Amino acid sequence: MSRATREPVLLSRLDAFTEVIGRSIAWLVLVMMLVQFAIVVMRYLFNVHSIVMQESVMYMHAMVFMLAAAYTLKHDGHVRVDVFNRRMSPRGRAWIELFGTLLLLIPVVLFLGLGSLRYVASSWAILERSSDGGLPAVFLLKTLIPLMCLLLLLQGIAQAWRQILILRGRLPSEETHEHEEVL
Repeated sequence: MSRATREPVLLSRLDAFTEVIGRSIAWLVLVMMLVQFAIVVMRYLFNVHSIVMQESVMYMHAMVFMLAAAYTLKHDGHVRVDVFNRRMSPRGRAWIELFGTLLLLIPVVLFLGLGSLRYVASSWAILERSSDGGLPAVFLLKTLIPLMCLLLLLQGIAQAWRQILILRGRLPSEETHEHEEVL
């Protein structure tokens, strides 16, 4: 298999990994909604409070937000200001995306990920628990920070790689794909 053939295969594997994580974590929204509904029913109909259930909703929300960030990036779902970008050619957009990924996304993700390691390690060292008597796994919740950074870094690499392939003419631009899908 030539290098030109391998590149899109590896890129599609990175994208597929992000896709599996994102689609899997999306089911957690349904579970979170059902648990929240149960909390409300228990509180207002039976006057029963459960800190564990309340914290589980917070944990699920954190998981959805943090573990789906790479999926959101892959699907271009983050808030953007495309004042200049929309008037540019597909090649110009590829340059903007590449520089944005290399100069903004990757450095920020590395800063957050590396900066969180000591914070997370401290939590693991004491097996940090909820101070309110809730879930005994605060250390796992904090582990989501570097995990999110790792997933964003992998997808950022895939995004940068895709833009390089577009600039080299080895992949069609996103605009070409959108046009082909409409036809």
